[in-house]
Amino acid sequence: MIPSFLQPLDKPVPMVGTADIGKVAAELLQGTWKGHRVVELEGPERVTPNKIAATFAKLLGRPVRMEAVPRGSWEALFKSQGMKNPIPRIRMLDGFNEGWIDFEHGEAGSLKGNVALETVLNALINPDVH
Repeated sequence: MIPSFLQPLDKPVPMVGTADIGKVAAELLQGTWKGHRVVELEGPERVTPNKIAATFAKLLGRPVRMEAVPRGSWEALFKSQGMKNPIPRIRMLDGFNEGWIDFEHGEAGSLKGNVALETVLNALINPDVH
C-alpha cells in the first residue's frame, strides 16, 4: 500500500523524470534567447496515482495499491513528521487535487520529456542495473 496525497486516485497529473529535467536543462543552457523564458516540462504522459501503483505491481510482481490519505489528517501527519508549517504543502496539494495548479497553457502547451513512468520506477527498484 502506498499512501497518496494526490487525489482522486484516478486523476492524471503531470510528472517528469529527473533524466528529462537534466536533458532539457542542458539544452536550455546551450541555447540562446532574449528576455524572460518559461519552460513547462512534463513526462510523455500524465499519470494517475493508480497507474503508479499498477506499474509498481507489474515491476515487483506483487499487488500494490494506492490509498488516499484523508485530507483532514494531513496537518497533524505532516507536523508529526517534523514539518513546522505544513500549510504551504497542504495548499500545494489542494491546488493539484482541485486543478487550480497547472501549466499556463495546460497539457497541450507543455514540453514533453521522453522518459516513461515504468523506466523511472524500474530504476528506483533496480538502481544497480542502470
